[in-house]
Amino acid sequence: MSRIGKKPVLVPSGVKVGVAGQKISIEGPLGKLERDCRPEVEIQYDEAGKLINVSADDTVRQNRAFHGLTRALIQNMVEGVTKGYEKKLEVVGVGYLAAIQGSTLQLRVGFANEIQKPIPTGLNVTCPDQTHVVVKGIDKQLVGQFAAEVRAVRKPEPYKGKGIRYEGEAVRRKAGKTVTK
Repeated sequence: MSRIGKKPVLVPSGVKVGVAGQKISIEGPLGKLERDCRPEVEIQYDEAGKLINVSADDTVRQNRAFHGLTRALIQNMVEGVTKGYEKKLEVVGVGYLAAIQGSTLQLRVGFANEIQKPIPTGLNVTCPDQTHVVVKGIDKQLVGQFAAEVRAVRKPEPYKGKGIRYEGEAVRRKAGKTVTK
């Protein structure tokens, strides 16, 4: 049996849960999320105890994986509609900068052209200054995916450390060429 899957998901007050077959919808103070779950997994919502229980036939290895995955996804949905998710990025380099223009993120990171990244709906992207980008949203997957796409525009390089990195990310530095006699 999946250790993660057998733990119930606690539903905080102010969050509404709807389960219709394999579809679960969770609505909270920050918004509403819906997800279709795998047919191998069964979801029950206990309104009295404010608990979501996930169960699956654990005789098949694949079902055990879906059991834990489904429970983790539901937990992320509950946390997203109550607290939300946030990723912070730093733009490091001389002349490198980021700015918001309408619904696009503009990045000047050493290429001949400025990179334009359209901001997906459901995300709130801000630039407190020219060297920081903050991605906020209620969907953990969407926040992480957009932050990863922005970082992939110019990953931090190991010699000078220039590029786009997550805040607090340690970049392994390499020594440059040395003069030998």
